[in-house]
Amino acid sequence: MNLARPIPRWEAPTPQDVGPTVEDFLVKLGEPTFLWLPGLDATRTRAVSTLLHGNEPSGVRALHRWIREGRQPQVNLLCFIGSIGAALTDPQFSHRCAPEGKDLNRCFRSPFEGPEGTIAQAMLQELHHAQPEALIDFHNTSGRSPAYGVTTLNREIQETLTGVFCDHLIVTDLRLGTLMEATEYDWPTVTIEAGWANDPKADELAFRGFTRYALAKDISDVSSAVTVLHHPIRVELQKGATVAYDRAMIAEVDLTLPPDVDRLNFGLWSQQETLGWVGARGLDVLWAKNAMGQNVSSAIFSVHNGELRLAHPSRLMMVTTNPEIAQSDCLFYILPDS
Repeated sequence: MNLARPIPRWEAPTPQDVGPTVEDFLVKLGEPTFLWLPGLDATRTRAVSTLLHGNEPSGVRALHRWIREGRQPQVNLLCFIGSIGAALTDPQFSHRCAPEGKDLNRCFRSPFEGPEGTIAQAMLQELHHAQPEALIDFHNTSGRSPAYGVTTLNREIQETLTGVFCDHLIVTDLRLGTLMEATEYDWPTVTIEAGWANDPKADELAFRGFTRYALAKDISDVSSAVTVLHHPIRVELQKGATVAYDRAMIAEVDLTLPPDVDRLNFGLWSQQETLGWVGARGLDVLWAKNAMGQNVSSAIFSVHNGELRLAHPSRLMMVTTNPEIAQSDCLFYILPDS
């Protein structure tokens, strides 16, 4: 791995150093930064990643609150704060990445191109130097949703880490260039989707989990059992397709979804329920991608007089009601019910 420019590192910030609000904290940082919080046990280190997406603030809010309370972790904590520029772009905490920038959490693989690739490579170098015993990557969902964990490896330690925060774990074999994929074989890594970014409960869940993670002598002492689900299918719009959110079909767009389509995140949808409406192109506007990159839309969905339905009972997750995210990233993930 070629050496990238090191990411700034802030050693042992005090409650006064970080400012009274998380916005003050981010302004003071100014750019992607590592924080080093010394632990009672200086021989061990755990890692935390926050704000890889500028519109997903629960993790950095938990970190800021923890420092403001003046507590010391059980082991060293190496904490990364990522897309600060995107987070501070007005309106704050509404931009996934900086204007004209790339999604940082799609840049953790070779060839590490552009500014985001350089940051991702430098972050991985610092993590490899620290050799943490675990890594938690905090995110928020882009619609209303319970919290859940995501991992690429279905091992006991990933379930244990997830149980510190929430009670559902998704095991994915999709590959997108995320941090989790880059570190999966180096140390136990779990992405925590803390819930909807606009929900104060997500901030509280992130803080409670962060506290358990930071204070535990052994993670298993504070973990609970989790339900494990496998093989989500990622549903995207085909290039050039359009989407809108309304309570009835809009003829001018390719796909119309209800404005409250996120209400059943993690709920079981039947074949009889209307998920949305498609135009004249039908299922050709959707790309339902499995782990092999194949489009399995025709096996997942059906169309009845323009109504988009599921071909089999399935659970939806990560459903967004933000048309910008639906266009640039994905619409939702599907877990066919077995």
